[in-house]
Amino acid sequence: NQFMSMVKSGHNPEQLMISLLEQRMKGTPMGDNLIKLAKEGNGAEIEKIARNIAAQRGMDFDKEFAAFKRQLGLM
Repeated sequence: NQFMSMVKSGHNPEQLMISLLEQRMKGTPMGDNLIKLAKEGNGAEIEKIARNIAAQRGMDFDKEFAAFKRQLGLM
């Protein structure tokens, strides 16, 4: 996984995520809002948005987030 190799080589994970958001979502209302929140360090609001999106899609946020963390080797 390219993201994890960059983190392991000393890159800042928060800055990597902001860069990823900017590459993929900049210029969209949700993307611009997420980028702003990330730059402000407002993880609680980002989690709230993610939980709402998961609920709208009929997904279990906690289960999906745990799978994401396992994929990144964080669990």
